[in-house]
Amino acid sequence: MQFTAYIYSGRIDKRNSRMILETKRLTLSPWRESDAQDLFYYASHPDVGPTAGWAVHTSVENSRTVISNILSVPESYAVVLKETGQPVGSIALMIGKLSNIGLPDTEGEIGFWIGVPYWGQGLIPEAVRELMRHGFEDLKLEKLWCGYFDGNDKSKRAQEKCSFRYHHTKENVPCALKGVLRTEHFTCISKEAWLLQE
Repeated sequence: MQFTAYIYSGRIDKRNSRMILETKRLTLSPWRESDAQDLFYYASHPDVGPTAGWAVHTSVENSRTVISNILSVPESYAVVLKETGQPVGSIALMIGKLSNIGLPDTEGEIGFWIGVPYWGQGLIPEAVRELMRHGFEDLKLEKLWCGYFDGNDKSKRAQEKCSFRYHHTKENVPCALKGVLRTEHFTCISKEAWLLQE
């Protein structure tokens, strides 16, 4: 049996031995149950979840359950403003079979959202670029993917700003909204293409 050791440029959260990544304006840190109130505040807005394919949060307890059952996995981060210390969005890197699109273990899928008051400030591209760096440099991934549903132009633009390029479209994709099928567009970037822009 062979083990691989990774040296990360981030720091480790001593509470749960998970990574904390930093950018100029953001800290990407593991979700905690104590973040439920902040998560509910942003995830209960009707313009956030349904566009990304998930239902609006209905209560702080609902958000706490989402943190416990969905967001408390490896490589899932609260997008925290350094200025306030509060989470305002979420970003995750789903590697291999953990992705929504059945990738090999050398590839990952990035998913993200941010609260409405922070739209248009470049915070998600900033977070995505750091997760790209982490995926390619620290985790040694070879390709990264993103997806967006028809009509989610903000996600499409964020992906384009981070040099993700259109790859293909898939029709009738089930999403977390019960009984809803969507058209999803997929973008990707290889490690080689990422290195050329660095």
